Amino acid sequence: MRRSIATVFACVALVACGPNAATTEAPAAPAEEQASAAPANVGDCVQTTATVVGPRLEGVPDSGSSVTYANGLYQVSYDVVPAISNTQAGDEVRLCLVSVPENCPPGDNRGRVYDATNLRTNETWSAPDSQHMCGGA
Repeated sequence: MRRSIATVFACVALVACGPNAATTEAPAAPAEEQASAAPANVGDCVQTTATVVGPRLEGVPDSGSSVTYANGLYQVSYDVVPAISNTQAGDEVRLCLVSVPENCPPGDNRGRVYDATNLRTNETWSAPDSQHMCGGA
């Protein structure tokens, strides 16, 4: 069930979002938005948009690279990745899931690795979705 942005803000303000909290529901997501969800299986790819690009640590330029996407995914590297640095907020990016760690504690989904291609620059990179693998710090 999708809720309008106003409903989400109201729920956050009330700190209660039960199934009856919404009085107005947004229409179903368009096919292109649904297609931008996270890839489910190794080899699956989605197209999304970069929303935030910067260093791994805020305010520390040489701390590595990070990029956040409109579909909620995130990539981070301890290395400065030139292809990420050349990416701008609003760039369309194709993300492909290339590996999923095994034997992780229940609920710890960190460590998925994605290959990314910036569709504006045609540059590619590979990076995990977390600074630590599942079960780590």
